[in-house]
Amino acid sequence: MDRLKETIERIEPLNGEVMEAARARQDTLTKPLRSLGVLEDISVRVAGITGNYMPELKHKVILTMASDHGIVAEGVSAYPQEVTLQMVYNFINGGAGINVLARHIGARVVVVDMGVAADFAITNKTENFIDNKIAYGTANMTQGAAMSYDAAKQSIEAGIEVLENVLENGVDIVGVGDMGIGNTTSSSAITAFITGEAVETVTGRGTGLDDAGLTRKIEQIQKALDINTPDRGDAIDILAKIGGFEIGGIAGAILAAAAHRIPVVIDGFIAGAAALIAYELSPRIKEYSIASHLSVEAGHRAILDYMGLVPLLNLNMRLGEGTGAALGMGIVDASCKILREMATFEEAGVAEKE
Repeated sequence: MDRLKETIERIEPLNGEVMEAARARQDTLTKPLRSLGVLEDISVRVAGITGNYMPELKHKVILTMASDHGIVAEGVSAYPQEVTLQMVYNFINGGAGINVLARHIGARVVVVDMGVAADFAITNKTENFIDNKIAYGTANMTQGAAMSYDAAKQSIEAGIEVLENVLENGVDIVGVGDMGIGNTTSSSAITAFITGEAVETVTGRGTGLDDAGLTRKIEQIQKALDINTPDRGDAIDILAKIGGFEIGGIAGAILAAAAHRIPVVIDGFIAGAAALIAYELSPRIKEYSIASHLSVEAGHRAILDYMGLVPLLNLNMRLGEGTGAALGMGIVDASCKILREMATFEEAGVAEKE
């Protein structure tokens, strides 16, 4: 049995009995019934995911997956391709937005090279960098498939492997994010194709395109869809035709988290497109997925609506990297601490509602 199929078959429904126990405890805590709203709902869902009616999220990990995209040759990004490499070094050195927010919530960042179009000069072994390079970026999807079918599957299985490797040091909750110049173009293509929304509806300005650049980006996405004609019934084919290696890697990590009963916090638009691929492979991942925020990117709402996910935050963010996931992870942790640490009426000696 191959690794992807085995992972998908291990994804089970949430534990209903544990969720009932968590809800029952929430209803005895020193507060008016259901007065903490979504915070209560999150903790109950995490209980069902983990199988523990009072879950504790000590070990937090954010996986930031990076890759380059051949479509940048068509002028779809305001930044040059070499920024992907430069930003990965910034992640490794702890200087990026995701590093700051990860430190704030007590999470470790693991950066994964899924397909950056350059080699990294890293002489010292570092636990926060994993080399899973499949190729030096994808091909230009306006000229044919972004990658082979085998490479697409390989990228998903590489993401599964990353998640399972970091389990060795403990993971109670995982966030997924991205880095890759040109990847909003691939994400828009995936979103339009899977959700059925028009390309112009789900395509945004990415790194800051002007009006002419946005028009060009929309045209190139439509061209890629017309040339490649992905198979709507095969998520791996969709990824191969119009996706990216980091998108496949994130999809794999989401599937693996669900298989290991670990809550996974989804970042913004690119991570959302990866979640779409994972969802098409196994709809059950929805129960394990927590949408951290609503991105400014035009297509993100379409992804969340299609999957039936409600974002925790709306902060007009569109940085990626896992930054939204880090903030969302902090809220999930807070919800579980309320469930676990808050006193019941009986413990506090507080009179209940008559």
